[in-house]
Amino acid sequence: MGFPVAFEILRPLDRFAAGRHASYRVDTELVDHPRVARTFRGVRRMLMAEVGVGVLALSLAVFLLATGQNVPWVVWFRCSAVLAITLTLFYFLQRASEGYYWAYSRLRMFSWIFPIVTLIVGCIPNLYPLWIIVEQAVFALILIGIGDLLSSKHMRLAFPKPERRSRD
Repeated sequence: MGFPVAFEILRPLDRFAAGRHASYRVDTELVDHPRVARTFRGVRRMLMAEVGVGVLALSLAVFLLATGQNVPWVVWFRCSAVLAITLTLFYFLQRASEGYYWAYSRLRMFSWIFPIVTLIVGCIPNLYPLWIIVEQAVFALILIGIGDLLSSKHMRLAFPKPERRSRD
């Protein structure tokens, strides 16, 4: 699968997010394995569902504003953050499907961290309206599902951790 032109603007993330394993790629045979490809398709579908959740929340905020209701700034921030996070996760998915260990590692890590943060923030009293709290719960559940898929045995075997280089 080629590199989407829309992701070109995110290329600087490679240097920032990749760390010391920026050039480490797993064997193409491992990435092209049918189970790995099926997992990546499932993750892609789940991320598309995340985009749907984010767009729905943003649409509801616009509708509420258009009908004269107050929409707090934290709702706008949250809706924007969900879409930005999801775009970043799509980028990591693309790079992981190209065999980059760092991208798989980041995608897997963030799919566990973001739900925790999301659920904790959602528990802050009176911060969000109920409909955003529900959106946060759905967002978190989908990400937990992604984390579960990425943590499966066949995915961990396909993306072995690079050996640590000794310091001379």
